[in-house]
Amino acid sequence: MTITGIDSTGQSAGGNVLPPRQVTETDDLDAELRSLRDDVATTAPVSPVPAVEVAPEQHTEPPTQRRAWRSLTWRDAVAIATFIAVSLYLTWPLWSNLGHGMADDPQDQAFFEWMLAHGARVVTDGAYPFFSDRMNYPDGVNMMANTSVLAVSIPMTPVTLLFGPHVAFNVFLTLALALTGISWYFVLSRQFVGSRLAAWLGAMFCTFAPSMVSHAGGHPNIVSQFLVPLIIWRTLRLRAPGRSLRNGLILAALLIWQAFINLEILFMTAVGLGFFCAFMALARRKRHRGEIRAFLRALLVAGTVTVAVLAYPLSVQFFGPQAYHGLPEFVRNFGADLASFTAYATRSIAGDAVLAERLAQNPQEENAFFGWGLVILFFGLIVWMRRTPAVLAVGLVTLIFAAMSLGPRVMMDGINTGVTGPWALLHSVPVLNSAVPTRWAMAIAPAVGILLALGVQRAVDLVKSQPAARGPVRVAMVTAVAMALVPLVPTPLPTLPQVQAPEFIASGEWRRYVDDNHTVVTLPLPDSSYPDPLRWSAATGQDMRIAGAYALLPNQNPLNPADRTALFSPPWRPTSGLMASIRQGNPIPEITDTRREMTLADLRYWKAGAIMLTPQPRDTEMLRAMTGLLGVEPTWIGGAWVWDVRQLVDDPAAVLTGPDIS
Repeated sequence: MTITGIDSTGQSAGGNVLPPRQVTETDDLDAELRSLRDDVATTAPVSPVPAVEVAPEQHTEPPTQRRAWRSLTWRDAVAIATFIAVSLYLTWPLWSNLGHGMADDPQDQAFFEWMLAHGARVVTDGAYPFFSDRMNYPDGVNMMANTSVLAVSIPMTPVTLLFGPHVAFNVFLTLALALTGISWYFVLSRQFVGSRLAAWLGAMFCTFAPSMVSHAGGHPNIVSQFLVPLIIWRTLRLRAPGRSLRNGLILAALLIWQAFINLEILFMTAVGLGFFCAFMALARRKRHRGEIRAFLRALLVAGTVTVAVLAYPLSVQFFGPQAYHGLPEFVRNFGADLASFTAYATRSIAGDAVLAERLAQNPQEENAFFGWGLVILFFGLIVWMRRTPAVLAVGLVTLIFAAMSLGPRVMMDGINTGVTGPWALLHSVPVLNSAVPTRWAMAIAPAVGILLALGVQRAVDLVKSQPAARGPVRVAMVTAVAMALVPLVPTPLPTLPQVQAPEFIASGEWRRYVDDNHTVVTLPLPDSSYPDPLRWSAATGQDMRIAGAYALLPNQNPLNPADRTALFSPPWRPTSGLMASIRQGNPIPEITDTRREMTLADLRYWKAGAIMLTPQPRDTEMLRAMTGLLGVEPTWIGGAWVWDVRQLVDDPAAVLTGPDIS
């Protein structure tokens, strides 16, 4: 087999035909995975003789030539169309009714609509990209610590401005899926396998695996993995001799771009590549001594440039205003249930929603639902192609990710087994304490997709090289793949009608009460259970600044000032806590002068210009409570009850008085 950037037929990456040459230790290494198909020409799958590397002229039947990146055939066009079609199929409920939003995760959809509006504001108003006080005023939000997707929101500014952040979210999600599939297809078909079918099948799984469909329910940043295959490809190319600077700079550009989409995906990709490259370096250390030196030289270039560019944004993320130190303990305990690996996800056609609910923390974290068929196929492919070091390395990475995803305590069928998981050693380590353990299982999908592509490629090559085995090989591969993947076919994402912005917001009437020195205080204040104000603020282009937030914010516990663990909403304040309690169904407490003083202090802290209450569950109780606190009745304006509190907030001598009520 050859492991050169020029495949064994003499076809260069750019498509020029070169004379055959002997493999040398300086061969380009991105073809190590692709070299699997060359084994077929020299070794039968059941032969007891180990596969050996051969020079190009030793092949009795040349393998499929690698196609140039720029050559686009009708088969490639069909593949591209299928990724777009499946992406539209999954997101069609959002497009068919623009008044609908995600049923499983409306809070994250509202959050990303707000982030898209922030990116547009960076372009139009020159807003500071890494911090904003347009939400959670006056403390604000650390955008780097909150997945601000600047690498997407800024380029999408024209869409956001023309059609609004809600439509921009739909475009973001649909394109994230489609471009991820297209990227995987081209990297697999141009670098790792020669069969378009093999590349298409692997890319389909990488893009529409159950974990990807699960996160598509509200996390477009996580399913935006179109840079992952490019990062993998360019990392393997670092070993090319004489191109350390060029290859290092290309990889650095991809790493920086991905950092402004989702750092978690970048981190998992880096860990997987680290394990893979370390394994391959050991396996190839005797025959290719020079490649490690070239790899490290180019990696140094990539690392230096990446760190230099990201140094300031990362310093803001970890040390800037509103930076937090690790996720809450309960989130860091989220692990993949051991039984979920052989179960089927809610959004798979074979899925069982009741079982999935028991095995996963929520519908967005169904990361390890592969089903029995795929688990069996995975191990079968590993055994079948075990003589190829790259396959063993991919299998090793997959098992490492699976072990890490179990979390600090191993769960089995929803029950804590008491067995300590590998993550227990890592979940309190700085930086790692901001990772969600179960999401390591999500990183399994690309590894399995690559393995599927390699397995189908080997079957295709067997059919070509051994005509007598054509029928049995086709039947075996089609049956195995169908049994593994058909039950995983995804279903469209469920949606529900969204609460539309009241006319008070949509008409701009709010501007009469709120300027750049005041905020709108909604009842209740926005949090994970009431994210609608984020969407309304986004719809105004963030001109309407709001108190409260749904975001990752540091804890501010006066009893433990050193505790900077993340919360999903601002620290408790008397007024926000009171309204949240009433909305949850608790009775209105006694309204006393002490409560009024605390409410006035909160309103001044938030620099409130107007308090707004829209029709919703328990609105009558919240209206009574706020009226009792302020001592004045609200005005019904544009579909909302509105209290004008500018005079109270701006006049230091103003006080709230009234009879005590309950």
